[in-house]
Amino acid sequence: MNATATSYPRNKIKILLLENISDAAVAELETGGYHEISRLGGALSEAELIEAVKGVHLIGIRSKTHISRAVIDAADKLLAIGAFCIGVNQIDLQAATEKGVAVFNAPYSNTRSVAELVIGLCVMLIRKIADKNAAAHRGEWLKEAKGSYELRGKTLGIIGYGNIGSQVSIMAEAMGMQVVYFDIAIKLPHGNAKQIRELSDLLEQSDIVTLHVPSNATTRNMMNAETLHKMRKGSILINYSRGDVVDLEALKTAIDEGQIVGAAVDVFPLEPEKNGDPFETVLQNLPNVILTPHIGGSTEEAQANIGLDVTSKLIKYLEFGTSEGSHTVPPVSLPPQAGTHRILHIHQNIPGVLGEINSRLSARGINIVGQYLKTNETIGYVILDIDSALSKDAFEILKDIDGTIKTRMIY
Repeated sequence: MNATATSYPRNKIKILLLENISDAAVAELETGGYHEISRLGGALSEAELIEAVKGVHLIGIRSKTHISRAVIDAADKLLAIGAFCIGVNQIDLQAATEKGVAVFNAPYSNTRSVAELVIGLCVMLIRKIADKNAAAHRGEWLKEAKGSYELRGKTLGIIGYGNIGSQVSIMAEAMGMQVVYFDIAIKLPHGNAKQIRELSDLLEQSDIVTLHVPSNATTRNMMNAETLHKMRKGSILINYSRGDVVDLEALKTAIDEGQIVGAAVDVFPLEPEKNGDPFETVLQNLPNVILTPHIGGSTEEAQANIGLDVTSKLIKYLEFGTSEGSHTVPPVSLPPQAGTHRILHIHQNIPGVLGEINSRLSARGINIVGQYLKTNETIGYVILDIDSALSKDAFEILKDIDGTIKTRMIY
């Protein structure tokens, strides 16, 4: 089997990349033979996207572009979406699943960038550098030690001990901090970190609390008036996770009351669509508060890593049907078989589809050399390696199976 001999020429695969996706991603696509690439610097509105996605096979976005059901319905040739970022909440995953559109992201590629910044913020906030910097720019000289401390010996409470949280844990210990963490699952600690079973206990013990949780029903406004007042008086809060996990009005009140003496926030419930747009938050102009424009993972290294990670997944899906890492198409990987052609079949998850595939192919004397099926609640995804002499007949049969969503000949 020659993997380069795809049934659909690579130079005809249309790719749309938005939001200044890394040059590393473009270089990887071009190296793979994909040259029909359109790049736009910013996000598009839903109406603009509906027009832009027509005839497009792959679309790459970051966090500002929202892929709605209407956009997916308008995308007549869409095979996959690459989210060149950590989350996928900006994509209607149910609509993508129903249409058999694979969605890939890069959940781990910016781990180091975020972790390093969180440790830097711990130093900045505990030393009240934000206030001293602002004063110096105003021409005021605030040379004093009062209220400034070392990190060494302080307790860092990490809420969410995943890839980023655990990396922060390692770096914090290297700074001489004690680390405790809370997670809904039992997680093995790194170094001397200790898991705390109750969130309230972690809040009471910690000098600095940093959040590294997803956005869902259990985390929304998890830091509210009640939980903020369970934090140790004079403590610090850092949120570099999701914009809706902290009640910002409650945080402002806690800062005004002196319950919280420092905060760093990178993510907000409502964020501007593009650079230069106006931005407002109740946290503006508060003492010892560092506000950043959703740049936790925005380093050259992280963007290059994200570009390579997502692009690799997209190419494997296009050329081999490998869907591991997809949030929509069930994860399937089947090694190539010599002397075969590979067909992908995505169908509604209804009883009897695989049986009908096998029986109809068998009735035509078509041999299946390799086969793998996996399903989720909505769809089933099967890869079939068919004797190359009979693959065209098999392809026509598969297109006619009841419940078929997509059938694609890869090579």
